[in-house]
Amino acid sequence: MFKLRRLSDQPILAPIPAHPWERAAVFNCAVTMYQDKIHMIYRAADRDFSVLRQAQPEVALQFTSSFGLAVSEDGLSFKREAEPIYVGEGPQEAWGVEDPRLSKIGETFYMVYTAFGGRSWDDHRIALASSQDLRTWQRHGVLLDEPNKDGALLEEKVNGRYLLFHRRVPHIWSAVSADLRSWHDHKIIMETIPGGWESLKIGIAGPPLRIRQGYLMIYHAVDGRRTYRLGAALLDGEDPTKVVRRLPEPILEPELEWERQGHVPNVVFSCGQVVKDGFLYVYYGAADQVIGVAGIELDEIVF
Repeated sequence: MFKLRRLSDQPILAPIPAHPWERAAVFNCAVTMYQDKIHMIYRAADRDFSVLRQAQPEVALQFTSSFGLAVSEDGLSFKREAEPIYVGEGPQEAWGVEDPRLSKIGETFYMVYTAFGGRSWDDHRIALASSQDLRTWQRHGVLLDEPNKDGALLEEKVNGRYLLFHRRVPHIWSAVSADLRSWHDHKIIMETIPGGWESLKIGIAGPPLRIRQGYLMIYHAVDGRRTYRLGAALLDGEDPTKVVRRLPEPILEPELEWERQGHVPNVVFSCGQVVKDGFLYVYYGAADQVIGVAGIELDEIVF
């Protein structure tokens, strides 16, 4: 067993009222190392989520999500770009882009994200973009043309194929591809557990991280009261679609006021983690409004 410890009792990123595109919320973020610094791509929203209480999306209450970029040398203090680096394009991204995950494969950064069209609450698709510098992006379009979220690519090929983790409600699935276009061999790799903290649905956080025992997969789990917590599982080092062990208790849950109160209360939700100097930094959106960070020394991760 292990638990993450918070590295700050306050959010490390919060909305900036003077920036219309991120004045309401900054939350679910991807992270990666680049040029010896932690680079964060975070989701930002221009207005609150009162529309979420409606049976169907209403244009009059529309919020739009885009991605911002922030850079840090120490993992705690971030310098942010003044303008978004990635905004929605076309009908499938009419309400914006959400919940990025970053994977570096070879010399290329791949960003898997949710494209939200807003024609219904199920109008979300997993999409892909790639970059060499995290600022200039090439769009590759929708990966899975179905209601789907929580997509992330493993940062290694398995038997010469790309491995995608995704979520067909309520479980975590995997699929493989030779070309990042056609996806095959979809299968459930981890299921919800009735009656507890991961009973309603589960989904991957950042891409699984190779550790000495195999792959560490951090994931979010939702209970019947819609509280979001983070859990951890160990994937097989040879076959990352096999779960070796799953921790019985969450590694992080909403406790602080800014994690329990916000646009969506009682939420800690991660899209990414990074290792720097032997320490694992896990970044998370709190209550769909701000960003926090927790972590642990790599050698303290025990399954």
